[in-house]
Amino acid sequence: MKIKDIITVLEEMAPLAYAEDFDNVGLLVGNPENESNGVLVCHDALENVIEEAITKNCNLVVCFHPILFSGIKKITGKNYVERAILKAIKNDIAIYAVHTALDNHPQGVNNIFCNTLGLINTKILIPKQQFLQKLVTYTVHDNSEKVRNAMFEAGAGTIGNYDNCSFNSEGFFTFKGNEKSNPTIGEKGKLHTGTEIKIEVIFEKHLQSKILKALLTNHIYEEVAYEIYDLQNSHQNIGLGMIGELENEMDEKEFLLHIKEIMIARGIRHSAFTGKKVKKVAVLGGSGSFAIKNAIQAGADAFLTADLKYHQFYEAENKLLLADIGHFESERYTKNYIVDYLRKKILNFAIILSEENTNPVKYL
Repeated sequence: MKIKDIITVLEEMAPLAYAEDFDNVGLLVGNPENESNGVLVCHDALENVIEEAITKNCNLVVCFHPILFSGIKKITGKNYVERAILKAIKNDIAIYAVHTALDNHPQGVNNIFCNTLGLINTKILIPKQQFLQKLVTYTVHDNSEKVRNAMFEAGAGTIGNYDNCSFNSEGFFTFKGNEKSNPTIGEKGKLHTGTEIKIEVIFEKHLQSKILKALLTNHIYEEVAYEIYDLQNSHQNIGLGMIGELENEMDEKEFLLHIKEIMIARGIRHSAFTGKKVKKVAVLGGSGSFAIKNAIQAGADAFLTADLKYHQFYEAENKLLLADIGHFESERYTKNYIVDYLRKKILNFAIILSEENTNPVKYL
């Protein structure tokens, strides 16, 4: 199996289009045309993880955090990033990162977080903006089903838990082809009138070229009329963070001790107790201070995230309980999810969970 074939599966799990603009996801090191002899899945592709990949005969490392995040001008081995990259290149090991492509996915990092906490009635905390488009096209009735189904197959018409969604209306059309035309219906040089079906579907914007190809391939007209609009609608199923409910409310201290145990957190920094019970919980794996206001607006009793600064704890304003459980801890089960996904999709192939603990934060 080639590395590019494994990448196809990874991008089904976490489409690169879901990633944030600032991020660096996808294949970071290596040739996608190379044959893969095994995949090592880790949290951070550090030098010791690359060494583990060598030992376990894996030439593809799939990491959550991108080892290459900001641009570098030299690779001389002077820091941990350069040393990891040098070792990977020297041993012909490819590195692929998922990061915010999986953060934003409805089954990704924050869903894993919610499932671990046993939250129910979950939804996206910060839905992704400017990610949806609408396509409008027109065809005769006999061709409409074929066109619709082709666009559905290409990914159009999915709204939340529903697919094959479209709006169809009938209207009156006119056209007259010039001497160079070759109309499917009617005759060149003559005005033709009739009825058409107007088909409207929405889709995630990264699917545009695929959907247009499906439309143009399955439409019977010589010239296909269509329109594409950017939508202001939020994408309710894709975005950062999630919010849900505990099945049974808990005291704040009891809640934090519960979190500490199930997330294997060595310590939890938190804001002052509000004196209220915890029922509604917002989560955002990794650095999530930017979402404090979103959690408050969503009515969360507690917000679990990481990397909170001193003054950001004041932002709780006694409206909710803020808890910093640790960056690594908030994402710790993500690599297990990736391994399970790959093993279900790629049978009889070496998919290995890294045994290296790459958490850089230590506790006394």
